[in-house]
Amino acid sequence: MTNVDEILNDDEIAIVVELMGRIEPAKTFITRALEAGKQVVTANKDLLAVHGSELLDIAQKNGVALYYEAAVAGGIPILRTLVNSLASDKITRVLGVVNGTSNFMMTKMVEEGWSYEAALAEAQRLGFAESDPTNDVDGIDAAYKMVILSQFAFGMNIQFEDVGHQGIRNITPEDVAVAQELGYVVKLVGSIEETPSGIAAEVTPTFLPKAHPLASVNGVMNAVFVESIGIGESMYYGPGAGQKPTATSVVADIVRIVRRLNEDTVGKAFNEFSRELVLAKPEDVKSSYYFSILAPDARGQVLHLAEIFNAEEVSFKQILQESSDGETARVVIITHAVSKTQLENVVAKLREVPEFELLNTFKVLGE
Repeated sequence: MTNVDEILNDDEIAIVVELMGRIEPAKTFITRALEAGKQVVTANKDLLAVHGSELLDIAQKNGVALYYEAAVAGGIPILRTLVNSLASDKITRVLGVVNGTSNFMMTKMVEEGWSYEAALAEAQRLGFAESDPTNDVDGIDAAYKMVILSQFAFGMNIQFEDVGHQGIRNITPEDVAVAQELGYVVKLVGSIEETPSGIAAEVTPTFLPKAHPLASVNGVMNAVFVESIGIGESMYYGPGAGQKPTATSVVADIVRIVRRLNEDTVGKAFNEFSRELVLAKPEDVKSSYYFSILAPDARGQVLHLAEIFNAEEVSFKQILQESSDGETARVVIITHAVSKTQLENVVAKLREVPEFELLNTFKVLGE
């Protein structure tokens, strides 16, 4: 604490860089630095996703800068791209493979047929995953990043609690194999989209068409795919973490602040795009979905499934029944686009039928 006090009380120190991670004591130190009139650079996505609005208000009140390009996809200058290069465009959807650990694991599972457990053990051995991998494999880390991206792409301060997140723990080799058979690649994808009623954000395992640019983002690499009215489709690709990529983004923020200090424009916010937060209604959030269902190997079961889906006006795009063990068979269904409301109703009805076991359901991105 003595060293921190010395930094904050030293008038010759103009810029403070925070790379501690976690929310506390980083939040306290950054708050004190901003209140002391220091410019601050951070890469702390967890802190910014939870307390970013509060810290930005403190920075504005004290006429100082708070920059954090390295907080999202460390080696990709995506935040500054959204602020500058896409400022005149209207973004309609952002998709991202933004967690290197889970993407490394999914690459092993897809390319080499590894199980989740084997992929996690290898990620931990190589230092990509921590001993407690919860934030990475449960989609929490990616959800934090989607919170920040929503502020820059849509001008809305969505709360972390409003970003649904489903991780990769339950993805099986069978899910991966059937995805490939049907022309898809499974990845953990974050998405933010604007619907007629507001924005919706989530992180979920997603079946990507093999031709989609995100499907070829492998290993620990990250990518952000932007759909907009003006440019159309564009993708920004690079390392998501690591010492050199993160350091490059941090130093770029420092250089930017120094330039603004010289120009006497340092009080200008990193992101000035701001709109009232309006969350989408569930009935307006639509996608195709994959269902993996264990059913009795008996006549009429597929018809029974069709009746459940038809009752919610959900139609099948693809259906596949795999070989039976004599008693049960796995039925795989890809639906046409349905709303979140329809999805939830179908899932609830399937769980009410004791002879059906819903193994997994994942989002499917259209062509």
